Amino acid sequence: MTNHLAKLSNAEHKKRVLMTVVVIGIQLLLPGCGIPELRQALPGPALPASYNDANNLQYFRGNSAADYMIDGVQSEDVDDANLLASITQPTGHVVLNGDSASDESTTILASYVGALNEVDFKDDDKAGTNLDLIAPYPDDDSADSDGAGPELYDADPDSDAVGIISDDAPGIVEVGMNSWENTSHIPLYEFFDDPTLINLIDQALVGNQELKMLSEEIRIANFEIMARQGAYLPFVTVGAGAGIDKPGRYTRAGAVEDQLNIRRDKPFPEPLPDFLLAANLSWQLDIWRELRNARDAATMHYLGTYEGQNYVVTRLVAEIAENYYELLALDNRLEILDQTIKIQEQSLKVAEANKAAARATELAVQRFLAEVRKNQSEKLIIHQQVIEVENRINFLLGRYPQHIARDSSGYIDLNMHPLGVGVPAQLLHNRADIRQAERELAAAGLNVKVARARFYPTLDLSAGVGYQAFNPQYLFTTPASLIYGVAGDLVAPLINKKAIKADYLSANAAQLQKLYDYQRTILNAYTEVVNRMSKVENYGQSIKVKKLQLAALDASVDSASKLFQNARVEYVDVLLAQRDLMEARMVLVETKQQQLSAIVNAYQALGGGGVQLSVQ
Repeated sequence: MTNHLAKLSNAEHKKRVLMTVVVIGIQLLLPGCGIPELRQALPGPALPASYNDANNLQYFRGNSAADYMIDGVQSEDVDDANLLASITQPTGHVVLNGDSASDESTTILASYVGALNEVDFKDDDKAGTNLDLIAPYPDDDSADSDGAGPELYDADPDSDAVGIISDDAPGIVEVGMNSWENTSHIPLYEFFDDPTLINLIDQALVGNQELKMLSEEIRIANFEIMARQGAYLPFVTVGAGAGIDKPGRYTRAGAVEDQLNIRRDKPFPEPLPDFLLAANLSWQLDIWRELRNARDAATMHYLGTYEGQNYVVTRLVAEIAENYYELLALDNRLEILDQTIKIQEQSLKVAEANKAAARATELAVQRFLAEVRKNQSEKLIIHQQVIEVENRINFLLGRYPQHIARDSSGYIDLNMHPLGVGVPAQLLHNRADIRQAERELAAAGLNVKVARARFYPTLDLSAGVGYQAFNPQYLFTTPASLIYGVAGDLVAPLINKKAIKADYLSANAAQLQKLYDYQRTILNAYTEVVNRMSKVENYGQSIKVKKLQLAALDASVDSASKLFQNARVEYVDVLLAQRDLMEARMVLVETKQQQLSAIVNAYQALGGGGVQLSVQ
């Protein structure tokens, strides 16, 4: 490259510079440099209907509650609970009062609204919650320097009220919260108070293959940041070369060499050796932040990948706990079958005795025997289910099939840590999948800026310095053998920009994809919490009722057995009573399993169960 620069004539260089200036002048005179308009996002949940990235994505960050309007209504005209609900609900629309005459719409990214360092209950006359709203970028000039957010609602921290109930915010649903603190803040080792389960989770965090693959994906994303960081720095290369040049005598170069001498009476060697030792520098000046935006996009993708791993961890923990409690339920079902078979075998003996005493027929004996055989067959099926659930857990742990030791006693009365929903902003901040969707959305917005920068001129600098001679003994002779050169190229696209436009519009479409995925993720998070918290509450109440039913059926079986022994009732009454009792016990175990599964999944839906894993 240095050799090329050294041979570049001044006329050629001036010609290139002149052509570049002409091209740039024509290009800059074109309206908007031919940049097509971006498509806007369709109205939908989680973001205002007026949202459009349009080159400058703004994040919600306020100074006080008086700085906000809800659908054109000043904030003092509505209560603070409605303000928070409007920010976090699909129907909400928040407009920030701008310094200019016209107000500007503000994009609401949900977990940036809820990026809480802490939730403090004040001890003053107005008990409330102070939410510190953290902007995504520290250098956001539009934000207040202290970063303090508005006091969004009044609440009694000792109240048993659930969520923030507002007639104007139908999306906020009462779902049985026990505390204003979000349960996800409780470490999983405290939430799952079972050493066996904790040991299984620990093994899974080490041996699960999916987590290992995600660790490698994080590593790849980290290396992408490294590559992007080097792109906007100068590239310096060092090299050496050697060659031989023999021009023809009847060529310009040959004729010139024939008329020239290296020294007096010393012609050019033929052929002419050439030795070179030089350093070259090339540098694309990042005028439009194209390269730095690409670096930032890679960084956001890395953070999104990391959050994706955290979300997989929460799902893995929930899946192991869910299968573990299913295993305990299967053990209890086996125990119920054993108890039922024992009772039915006693009834079978009574039926045989009554037949011998001519007080019953063979029909009663065969019906009791058939019931015993049916339950013995059911046991074998449940044994198979136990094997499958055990191996499902073993697979999640990344190990071969083996028995899982556990204690199934006290399953029906098993109580877990009470659940607390907290406030909606906490949910949005704690969910790793929402944070991942935000990072990917931010990366997509930066990719739009990268694609947009390709419409503008690029400035490339190149320089070289070194030594060149036809004889190695003259190679380091200074300044005779010293060579150097500097050049700059300013280039802008002019005609046939279809490829650049296509990349730009594709980046816009990809950004809208990420936006809709972000909205879908938030809707899914809220739906999961409402469904699972409601399930915990309803199944808990169902268990209380089923225990009363079970007590009544226990008494009925005892009474039917005694009456049958005295030949005062038919065998059918005993069979039905025993069958109803067994089915009630099975349903109770299944309901308890569903309740525990709902608690585990609600803990995960609230953002709990995450563990910070390091990439080795």
